[in-house]
Amino acid sequence: MKTSMQRLALGLAGSIYLTVAAHAVELRFNNPLPETRPETKELTRFAQDVQRNSGGEVTIKLYNGGSLGIKDADVLQVLPRGAVDMSLIWANYVSRDAPALGTLLVQGVIGTVDELKRALPVVRQIQDAELKEWNITAVGYLAIPMLEASVFCRDAPVKTLAELKTKKLRVWAKEQVAAFRRLGVAAQIIGQADMYVALKTGVVDCAIYPALYAHTVNMHEVAKYGAFLYPMPSAPYALGVATDKWNALPDAQRRAITKAAEDTWTRTNEYTNDHRRELAAREALETKGVKWLGDFPEADRKKFLDAMSLTWADLSQEAGGRAPANREAVLKAMGR
Repeated sequence: MKTSMQRLALGLAGSIYLTVAAHAVELRFNNPLPETRPETKELTRFAQDVQRNSGGEVTIKLYNGGSLGIKDADVLQVLPRGAVDMSLIWANYVSRDAPALGTLLVQGVIGTVDELKRALPVVRQIQDAELKEWNITAVGYLAIPMLEASVFCRDAPVKTLAELKTKKLRVWAKEQVAAFRRLGVAAQIIGQADMYVALKTGVVDCAIYPALYAHTVNMHEVAKYGAFLYPMPSAPYALGVATDKWNALPDAQRRAITKAAEDTWTRTNEYTNDHRRELAAREALETKGVKWLGDFPEADRKKFLDAMSLTWADLSQEAGGRAPANREAVLKAMGR
């Protein structure tokens, strides 16, 4: 009898294991950010939460630092085709294919955390709708801190727009190129993965980058000087999955992923200590040899923000489609 019971128990355990195994799924997640970025740590926790919520049925396998070879600008095309199951998607990086996303919330147009918090619910709704057009479902979002963009230069101190006009500047979005062009500054888009070499070899003299994340790209090795230029609130990262893949998952697995994504948003949509962390990051850079020059003059900072506001309006009109209406919706949510 005892032997029979043991066999029955083993049989049941085996059946349960086979049932779980039959429904288990591994989702490959493309993360263009390096492992050292705070967002990557949040994605790691997201993956752990998904596995726990699903009772081990769903595994999120992260590929960090663009290790899958997927270009940021190509994500909207490759994700629905199954080249990867999930991806971090930042609106600014996909403006080539989705202009209405690229002009959704350009840098320098929001000056306070309160304005950002009022805008974000509308921004998320617009991102949901735009991504659906690409057969992509945003299962959740990861908020970006209220960053502060600074100018890092390799050889000469630069702390005014007049000085910046004599330099070649690295940026990462077309609105930056357009805004700096208004101010007589030559800017070119260079991806994060190529920025270090571009500075080191002199392809560019300076680069826009948040001091908070400068250590993640070893900025201190290629730039001797830094100076703050403008606040940089951003649209959040979308946690995107191909809609066909999403719809094929069992309800329980979708709930496990959605719950983990909601928890990720709750953790990251918090900005109380952003400026304190920024100041600490600047101090840390100084200990590594970067001379901090302070802030650009207030008049120069206002010129840049005014140029960015005009650029936002221009780019929205140029993008056409829903872009102008999206901009008006965001402005209304901000209270302007």
